[in-house]
Amino acid sequence: MRQAQTTLLVPTAGRGLVDFTSAAARFVADSAIAQGLLSVFIRHTSASLTIQENADPDVLADLNDFFGRLVADDSRLYRHTLEGPDDMPAHIRAALTATHLSVPVSDGRLCLGTWQGLYVFEHRTHPHRRSVVLHLMGR
Repeated sequence: MRQAQTTLLVPTAGRGLVDFTSAAARFVADSAIAQGLLSVFIRHTSASLTIQENADPDVLADLNDFFGRLVADDSRLYRHTLEGPDDMPAHIRAALTATHLSVPVSDGRLCLGTWQGLYVFEHRTHPHRRSVVLHLMGR
């Protein structure tokens, strides 16, 4: 069993989804591990991860809009407001989504479907650099 690990810094432009599939695929290819499992973990509590459609950008816009309706940016609703009106809603959105993903690797490639991509889901309104740890185990 072999292992490889790296950390990606994924810049965001504020609330929305950022595709990092290419960087993850490059890491897998460079590792020379043909069969295994890629673990993806985001080191933040106000952003998350998702596997989502990478063909029609309306899907990403609709997801972002839906979460905007689901979790309001209204500081009157929350106790934790020291970091701004978008902070507690960002924590709630992250709690409703994933901070960890697992993706099988076969023949040295991510086993994603035709229309699937890996995304950082930024829940804050301002730009950030999000730290995403990739850990690949296999042979």
